[in-house]
Amino acid sequence: MGKQVYNPYLPSYEYIPDGEPYVFGNRLYVYGSHDRFNGKLFCMNDYVCWSAPVDNLSDWRNEGIIYRKKQDPMNKLGLRQMYAPDIVKSSDGRYYLYYALNFTSVMAVAVCDTPAGNFEFYGYVSHTNGKLLSGNNGDPFLFDPSVFVDTDGCVYLYSGFAPKHGLPAFVTSFKKRIFEGGYVTRLAADMKTVLDAPKLIIPKVGEAAGTSFEGHEFFEASSMRKIGETYYFIYSSINGHELCYATSKSPVGGFVYGGTIISNGDLYINGYSEDKGAHNYIGNNHGSIVNVKGKWYVFHHRQTNRHHYSRQGLAEPIDIKDDGSIPQVEMTSCGLNNGPLSGNGEYEARIACHLMSKKGAGRYGTYFGNLTFKEHPYFTQTGKDREDNPTQYIANMRDGSIAGYKYFLIKDLKGITIQVCATGNGEMLVSTSLASEPIASIPIEQTKGYTYFHTDVNMENGKQALYFTYKGSGKLDFKSFILK
Repeated sequence: MGKQVYNPYLPSYEYIPDGEPYVFGNRLYVYGSHDRFNGKLFCMNDYVCWSAPVDNLSDWRNEGIIYRKKQDPMNKLGLRQMYAPDIVKSSDGRYYLYYALNFTSVMAVAVCDTPAGNFEFYGYVSHTNGKLLSGNNGDPFLFDPSVFVDTDGCVYLYSGFAPKHGLPAFVTSFKKRIFEGGYVTRLAADMKTVLDAPKLIIPKVGEAAGTSFEGHEFFEASSMRKIGETYYFIYSSINGHELCYATSKSPVGGFVYGGTIISNGDLYINGYSEDKGAHNYIGNNHGSIVNVKGKWYVFHHRQTNRHHYSRQGLAEPIDIKDDGSIPQVEMTSCGLNNGPLSGNGEYEARIACHLMSKKGAGRYGTYFGNLTFKEHPYFTQTGKDREDNPTQYIANMRDGSIAGYKYFLIKDLKGITIQVCATGNGEMLVSTSLASEPIASIPIEQTKGYTYFHTDVNMENGKQALYFTYKGSGKLDFKSFILK
């Protein structure tokens, strides 16, 4: 079996959410926040960058730390987190990295001569008189920057944060801020001087009645792309789990809602609504789209460890229709593989695209997930946060828990083996969809450590999904499975 790429596409010890993908030269680079495994806050680590050759998206390389929290003059002690960044190559040939320190509403800029070198602090986005953009009471709250240089050389900064009820005053340093939606600001050629005041382009919940955005109003995660003569504004809606897009023929207004690109719970696809229950544990989402050698992809993220603070990057191929629309795509385990995984070999359980308990999945929050989701399975790893030694697995599968994988190219499959650590006795039922009858049952006995259990199987050849459902007592940790 040749080298394949799965979801998540980076090693299992890496927690890079909010992915902004760009092709520079002959490599695809992904810039994002940097969560800490089992962290207590978002984005606790320094920025790192990963890249892959455009002709081999399975060969990811860690470019190392590109920018440290303490490099920002406002953060010399490194106590503030750097939230979701964006990057752009300017007309001067240099690369400009934009970010905000947690909830400061200050847009900072770092610069480097290469896309993944050592970035240096460059300055803050400010007015011509030196005053910070959005530094006063009554200014829009800036968050999750997206920077875009148009073909005519004009520079645009997109930002905004619009929760349903704003933020407590202490979070915003007791400054009165406006949380109205997504904004655009034009910048000078120096990449940090404001030319125009922020302009609202996408409304928030409660302000979108009668517009195309009703039901999918702006929340956060601004990202801009241009395809032909059409501007695509990608954002996370008030629903939280979905990445949406809006289109316009202008970078500064006239946007119309286009649809959902992807949901990290596979909600809305094929009419599947949230009241029916997500197929995966949902939480905030952030990412964008990129063209790699003529193929389009969407990058986004999932939650792990029963909370919001250990998120991992995912990617899927997308299709942009002749009319410019982007049909919603499903979550899969194969993602950047551009087709089903081989139906022969051993796979880590952690590449599941669907995960739920007997009662379904749910929406992760910030804290107390270990209580709220005590009876639920979840992705986790052993030990502490690190940059090596991948050990991720699915923990806490109890009676009725389901782990689903899409897709495999099955050819004359004879047997399935699972590697689990079980505290009770039961069986693992194997099916090809959530609704289908099992095609096999793998008996499981209580173990003292990870143990392999096997069954023969007879299933149809072709593109198939696999769903593993535990039935039995106690709980088990699911590490891997073998198709042979």
